[in-house]
Amino acid sequence: MNKQILVVLINLILLTGCSGTMPKLGINNSELAPCPETPNCVSSQAHDEEHFIEPINYSGTQQGAHDLLLRIIESEKRTEILIEQEDYIRVEFTSALFRFVDDVEFYFPEEQAEKIVIHVRSASRVGHSDLGANRKRIERIRSEFYK
Repeated sequence: MNKQILVVLINLILLTGCSGTMPKLGINNSELAPCPETPNCVSSQAHDEEHFIEPINYSGTQQGAHDLLLRIIESEKRTEILIEQEDYIRVEFTSALFRFVDDVEFYFPEEQAEKIVIHVRSASRVGHSDLGANRKRIERIRSEFYK
């Protein structure tokens, strides 16, 4: 019986570390942070095929895109909006089972002729592979823009 309790305690301690430490993110010289070498990150500003994902395009105003994006994020499960600014939104998505945290950023550069480009970055805090979860999340959010 003591062995079972010890195994459970060790597993709890190990899983507590799954949230990782909060990375330094944000906008630096009109750029989101680059993806790490691991395949568990996608970014519309990445220069390599493995990490690159198309930005979200929106016809309308920056405020309209911002408001729609907030509604989409708020409809998602296990999300926490950490930063909400006029040109930047940062969100934490937490997985249901192991409580892994993914950091997701949306950057709205200046509006050009009622065409808005929203740059995105979605990355897991820990681990190597995310089995495509970050890419799927951004594509799901993108699809909500075109409903």
